[in-house]
Amino acid sequence: MIGQLGIIMMGIVDSAMVGRIGADPLAASSIANGLFILVLIIGIGVSYVISPLVSIAIGSNNQKECESIFKQSFYVNVILGFFLMLISFFASELVAYLNQPSEVERLAIPYIRILSISIIPVMVFQTYKQFIEGMSIMKPAMIITIAANIINALANWVFIFGNLGLPALGLNGAGLATLSSRTFMMAGIIIYVIRTSTLKDYRLSILPIQLDKRMIVKILSLGIPGGMQYFFEVGSFAFASVMIGWIGTIELAAHQIALSLSSVSYMIILGISSAAAIRVGRFVGEKNIKETRKAGFTALLLSASIMLFFGFIFITGKELLPSLYIDNSEVISIASSLLIITAIFQVFDGTQATGIGILRGITDMKIPTLITFTSYWIIGLPSGYLFAFVFKAGVIGIWLGFLLCLITSALLLTLRFNYKSKQIIIH
Repeated sequence: MIGQLGIIMMGIVDSAMVGRIGADPLAASSIANGLFILVLIIGIGVSYVISPLVSIAIGSNNQKECESIFKQSFYVNVILGFFLMLISFFASELVAYLNQPSEVERLAIPYIRILSISIIPVMVFQTYKQFIEGMSIMKPAMIITIAANIINALANWVFIFGNLGLPALGLNGAGLATLSSRTFMMAGIIIYVIRTSTLKDYRLSILPIQLDKRMIVKILSLGIPGGMQYFFEVGSFAFASVMIGWIGTIELAAHQIALSLSSVSYMIILGISSAAAIRVGRFVGEKNIKETRKAGFTALLLSASIMLFFGFIFITGKELLPSLYIDNSEVISIASSLLIITAIFQVFDGTQATGIGILRGITDMKIPTLITFTSYWIIGLPSGYLFAFVFKAGVIGIWLGFLLCLITSALLLTLRFNYKSKQIIIH
């Protein structure tokens, strides 16, 4: 949970510091991050399959399988990361076609291009991180991520505002800070894996290059649906940002603040989701149906309980929390209203995020991908558009669409786990 929170805290700090230089840079960061994450999340989603595969192999006491998973996933992730970097760099031009304010467009394009370079270090970091976490080694990635947050904050202070004799780069400075911190994370996790005695019995060298077609197909057959799950989810929020941009810059800035705050609780739940996938995977490897179900439903209950707590925080701090980002009273007022809706859908968001994790633990990927697509793109976005532009509810209407889609996703994913966990099937 701390490791996942550390990842999103970089974005929180970026938004808070960028917000100090104006609403336009903050709105531009919302659009840019929405488009960039839409590409990056495919790679991250593919990498998430490594942990349950490793956990299943350990549960089956198959060391050779673990070594093959690491080596082949490294090749897959680096090659995929390279293509995603190119896609992100050239897709930055799409901002010009999203009908955004001219200043937002001007600031967003170069920012995305800087962020695109960081995809390669992210994918390498994810390969090592997901592998060792599949072995229940969680602390190293957490420590590295915490250290990276410190580096990111200092780099923001230098590059955004022009300290230590450097020019003030504004939003582009935030991009350079992100690139620096992600490069540090990659280097840190590689050094740990090379030097730790815990993994000395595993042959984890990526050289010489040896391709295992069977394992590559296995990783891609599970990883691509996993990547698409997150693509559909994040893509819906990115498109929602575009629709809110049609309403106005003030509304877009408020949306970014509320989304940034809700991302904190979501990333904490992703920590539980990842842990649950690993625990479920271990029991799948042991072919233990009882413990598989116990691990999954315990994670669901824990996630719902934590989200109730965060919902209370968002309601009680609905005016204070947005003021930490910006001092524009109109933006704060709209963001406060959005946080009330956020508080309501927290429980469903936590349940659906954990539902994806525990289903990944039993290597059930295709139907959950269809559930995610239906919830966000067939129910969430159309209803949000209807509420916002037909019933004139504005940005509030779009967030009500989020509420409907999260309720749908949470219900269907929970029912799916209840059904599939009664049959231990390893693909």
